[in-house]
Amino acid sequence: MRCILTAYFCAINYRKIVVIHMNMVNQFTSQLTGVRFRLLMAFCWGLLSVTVYAQTAGNRITGRVTDQATKAGLPGATVQVKGTSQGTTTDASGAYTIQVDANATLVFSSIGYTAQEVPVNGQTEVNVVMADDAQALNEVVVVGYGTQRKRDLTGSVAQLKGEEIIKYPVQTPTQALQSKLAGVQIIASGRPNEQPQIRVRGVGSALAGVSPLYVVDGVLTDDIRNISNNDILSIEVLKDASAAIYGVRAANGVVIVTTRRGKSGATQVQYDANFSVRQAANLIPMANRDQYISYLTDAAPNVNVNNPPLTSTGTTNWYDYALRRAPQSNHNLSISGGGERNTFFISAGFFSDQGVVNTNDFQRLTLRANNEVKINDKLTFSNQISFARGNERAVNLDGVYQSLYRAAPIVPALVDTKYGNLSAFGNVGNPLLSLDARDNRIINSRLQGNLALSYKPAEWITLRSAFNTDLIFNNNRTYLRAFQNDAATFITAGGNQRQQNSQLTLDNSQSQRYIIDNTATFDKTFGRSDVTFLLGAVTERFTSNFITGSRINIPNDPNQWYLGLGNPDQQLSNNSGGDLQTRQSFVTRATYGFANRYLFNASLRADGSSKFRERWGFFPTVGLGWVISDESFLKTQSLVNFLKLRGSWGILGNDNIASNAYILTANVNIPYFFNNGLTLGNAIQDIKDQQLKWERTQQVDVGLEFALADNRLTGEIDYYNKTTRDALAFRIIPAIFGDPDNQFLTNIASFRNSGFEFVLNWKETTKSGLGYSIGGNLTLNRNQLVGLNGGQALLAGGVGQQGFTTRSDNGQPVGSFYVLNAIGVFQNQAEIDGSPVFGTRANVRPGDLKYQDVNNDGVINTDDRIYAGSYQPKLYYGINLALTYKGFDLTADVYGNAGNQVYNGKKAFRFENTDNIEAAYAEARWLPTRPSQTDPRLITSATPASTYFVESGSFVRLNNLTLGYTIPTAWREKVRLRTARLYVTSQNLFTLQKFSGFSPELPGGPLDSGIELTSYPTTRTFAVGLNVGF
Repeated sequence: MRCILTAYFCAINYRKIVVIHMNMVNQFTSQLTGVRFRLLMAFCWGLLSVTVYAQTAGNRITGRVTDQATKAGLPGATVQVKGTSQGTTTDASGAYTIQVDANATLVFSSIGYTAQEVPVNGQTEVNVVMADDAQALNEVVVVGYGTQRKRDLTGSVAQLKGEEIIKYPVQTPTQALQSKLAGVQIIASGRPNEQPQIRVRGVGSALAGVSPLYVVDGVLTDDIRNISNNDILSIEVLKDASAAIYGVRAANGVVIVTTRRGKSGATQVQYDANFSVRQAANLIPMANRDQYISYLTDAAPNVNVNNPPLTSTGTTNWYDYALRRAPQSNHNLSISGGGERNTFFISAGFFSDQGVVNTNDFQRLTLRANNEVKINDKLTFSNQISFARGNERAVNLDGVYQSLYRAAPIVPALVDTKYGNLSAFGNVGNPLLSLDARDNRIINSRLQGNLALSYKPAEWITLRSAFNTDLIFNNNRTYLRAFQNDAATFITAGGNQRQQNSQLTLDNSQSQRYIIDNTATFDKTFGRSDVTFLLGAVTERFTSNFITGSRINIPNDPNQWYLGLGNPDQQLSNNSGGDLQTRQSFVTRATYGFANRYLFNASLRADGSSKFRERWGFFPTVGLGWVISDESFLKTQSLVNFLKLRGSWGILGNDNIASNAYILTANVNIPYFFNNGLTLGNAIQDIKDQQLKWERTQQVDVGLEFALADNRLTGEIDYYNKTTRDALAFRIIPAIFGDPDNQFLTNIASFRNSGFEFVLNWKETTKSGLGYSIGGNLTLNRNQLVGLNGGQALLAGGVGQQGFTTRSDNGQPVGSFYVLNAIGVFQNQAEIDGSPVFGTRANVRPGDLKYQDVNNDGVINTDDRIYAGSYQPKLYYGINLALTYKGFDLTADVYGNAGNQVYNGKKAFRFENTDNIEAAYAEARWLPTRPSQTDPRLITSATPASTYFVESGSFVRLNNLTLGYTIPTAWREKVRLRTARLYVTSQNLFTLQKFSGFSPELPGGPLDSGIELTSYPTTRTFAVGLNVGF
């Protein structure tokens, strides 16, 4: 009777969850139409109609799991009934209780220990002593078109497991990688739905992209924001030549994401949720009313600062009006299970994030269905399908966030419903009005997945054919509400901030990527020799198209935001276009291991790409490994448990350029005079290099992996050298060729990244039951543009009237700051008269910056610029700490970098002399009564780019601090919960930095990274969450 009631209870609750799940889906997809989505919903609903497996009662087994070395209880160990997903975990003392059949077999496992199987045989108490294993050495790592044991790898592959990723309430899975992986730099933004930037072992290109390739369950893509963190089983990063298996897109590294699968046995339901509050971190205090007025006396003496109601008697903190504490929530529900012939994993997630900037918010719905059916002993069908829909209301940071910094603090922000008129004061437009009058709504839908058949004609042969797809649909609507610079809008009329007519801009785009993989894998052991051989063919087709249009006089109602309702005589713009890319690839890889000690790996990929006139490229790699610890001369010692030396070499490619970059284009029917008459002809529009090809990166890696002291101390040391040749740069050509900018793009530059990676971890459980681990990673990297080889130096990083601030040239890091060298402040007129000055001498006054005359020509101009460092860090690191004791767990993660510079663009950008200043600068600037040797009296639009604005980019950040509690087994059993954990956590709790700006962690392109100008505020997060399974 108890068994029947238990099954009935589980089935009823399962159906309730399904109903709640589908109601949530219907709420967020009621607007969606289209055959693709309806088919997906039908498929997901079909998978939900699976048989529910109820756990059956049997013998009650109790016991304790202990550590062989310390004899202490082992908390968190998994106790599972073999062949099913029924199981439990040990409590803080290592004790457990489980109901099983009398003839069941229990499987005991824990990370870092050798798994054990124990038949029950009618026992009521089963105690197990677990011995250390070489931690993670026998775990399987995904390496592209296959898997390998970690101990057999000859390349540098970093891995993060899904259970680590779900610990953090972050927006995207890549943010969870921060501080975790050596050689992998993550630069994240606080902006909702912003894709973090990943740099794998430095920047190796200037114009062809520096982001890695993403592979999700075999689907090649450029983004993983559409994946729920809770759906991820593992993330692997191929950092070295092992990435060459992906050929022409592997030069910047490869990030492989594997999502969760179902397991045979009872149906499991998992619910994970967290609730957060985010706020802007490290806001820089701006000048108050008195400081600002004092500054205006020098900067803009003709401005009337006593003109009520234009100005006020108090200080306006513009950040208080435009920023907010933003709630964030994340809900994920998954159902998994299966039988002898099929398994399934179904999940739904909903993520909601209000940005810390007013009017900015984002919601994302994710659905996933992973299924595998074993048709017979030789044939298996599988599919992984996911759908994501994002709905965002975006903000224009280029205008708003910069205006918040520059806005005068003596002008009221908002009085009742009227706005303070900053532009009438001669300052910027009111940023609150800019937020309220602009409505930018973006809807992104993405369908991604694959269907695969796997056939095993023999135990050692696997034939696999897969169809992969990635479909993206974007709809972007930007509406500008009409308003005038009159008394109906502003406290005081006037100025130039107005929107004469309402305006609607629509931007619709879509892309489709289809990939067919066919592979044959041969895996066989001959005596002491293990041989694996892979052959494969990959066919890919990518298409995209877009259409944009803009009209004025559109109604305010969002339901009427259509171009057809605007003024047809005022079509401001319209455009459309598209792209087509195809690739054909052939892949082969061979691995050989002898006696589990001597390892060999080689692969070759041939890529044919439609992007280039010369279609084909070849990308080989070779790797060797030696497991020294298995040699006889190390068998008698006890300190070294594992020691492996490995090395790899390979060629990787980068084809991330436009599809038509090599195709000459011409303007037709161009009139010109010839033979005393007007004649029509054709003219080349732009000179192109028809021999343009992919960039090629040669990478060498030598590594040492080790485990010591009963596998408690593990680590890796790597040396790498990445040299990119045939990199894109511009070459100057004579004007006689008729090219509009007298230059053309060609393969001419070379880059190099070289350095060391160190990884060290210590993990132990004491006799008292305290488990702890502490680890860290350190990356030393030297980035250099080896040579332009006749190409033109690349200038970028424009900051207002200062022009470019970075220059990439021979012998320098990419994106190096190239500015005047500020060597102090003029203290008196005599010093001015005796020194070279920038600009007109009559305009230079005591208190102005003094610059070095580098070329000693007696004049300060752009010829005196120097290289002043770059944003490329010389080192970056992560430190990770974890403690467990009696159900409690505490984790802390720290990361940072050093040896790089950043440019304080906000401080440098002075569009008007009435722009506000930072409070610290207001107190430090040069005054006749308070001379300064470092800070000038004024920063104006005439102040050139200099080292005064270049600051240290080094920082240390406490990125995560989490305290959790796992409910004891006895309590969980009373409410029939398989797992239950509560936690509180914080992200970006504090940052130690030398930079005087908001944050030294600044996303950007390779040529202009490290310039703080319009970056979204860095955010701090406080969250509570729970993980419940039954």
